[in-house]
Amino acid sequence: MGKHLFRIADWQVAVSFADEDGPNGMHLLPSYQPFSIGEDEALPQLLSMDVDDSLRPVRKSERMRIRVFDTGNGDTVVDRLSDGGYQYIIRDIFSADCALLICDATFSHCRCALNGNAVMRRFGLNNALMLAYAFASARHDTLLIHASLVRHNGKAYAFTAKSGTGKSTQVANWLRMIPGCDLMNDDNPIVRVFPDRRVVIYGSPWSGKTPCYRQTSAPLAAITQIDRASANSVERLPPLQSFGFLLASCSAMKWEKALFSHVCDTVTAAAETVPMYILHCTADPLSAVICHSVIAEEGAPHPNTLPYEATDPEAQAETFSQT
Repeated sequence: MGKHLFRIADWQVAVSFADEDGPNGMHLLPSYQPFSIGEDEALPQLLSMDVDDSLRPVRKSERMRIRVFDTGNGDTVVDRLSDGGYQYIIRDIFSADCALLICDATFSHCRCALNGNAVMRRFGLNNALMLAYAFASARHDTLLIHASLVRHNGKAYAFTAKSGTGKSTQVANWLRMIPGCDLMNDDNPIVRVFPDRRVVIYGSPWSGKTPCYRQTSAPLAAITQIDRASANSVERLPPLQSFGFLLASCSAMKWEKALFSHVCDTVTAAAETVPMYILHCTADPLSAVICHSVIAEEGAPHPNTLPYEATDPEAQAETFSQT
């Protein structure tokens, strides 16, 4: 069995393939290459994922349907298992079954079977790993958030918004208008809150339509929600409102009370430490200048240094759900 280790937000993730000479292997995970590490790097292990197409769904008598989620790129079917774990069936936009994922109650040990052609397998495995990472890390003061992330003068600035509202546009304007900026991630960065209340944000192997997969991190200086408007202005949010909009951007299982409680505690700590804003803006690049002038000046500086820096589905497919 081929085993591969990755460093993602300073957690170790292990992925093993039962048969790398077959259709599964590292060729399905090109965005993970910058995060690859050797066995000599000592990191706390967050989760392991065993990829084996011989895996079969848990018997119906041993699972209970939670619901079917529309992810925007397809549907994910979620079942709770009698042993406390979970089963997921990940479908693409064509409603084809791409991955079967079975996890223990803590998401620390996961098993996955893939299905279909290479495009489907890549989609299924990538989504299975992102899902497992989000829920495994939630117990460890770590949040996978939906945001675009830019860095300036050693500090990171995250922008959140509903899809299509303009967070990527605002980050592009920062890169164009604010000298010395670089893009850290454009869709799914990772936030960690440390015991001393330092809040650090990391790049990840998941970056949406923009291929920005960087092993990088920085203190999180501000989080800004984008609101389309006819004029540019910046409004700082009070703590309660900050909590609400940050929670809405996190991956969470609200029906799992203990896990959701962990997420809420981490969001509370982040909202108490990191200033949060709403940017009412047009698409004009000058909105970036206005935003920067407010949040970079008001944003609470962090005394810490950086903790880590390195720089077609027409194939015939079986169906997991009918087994």
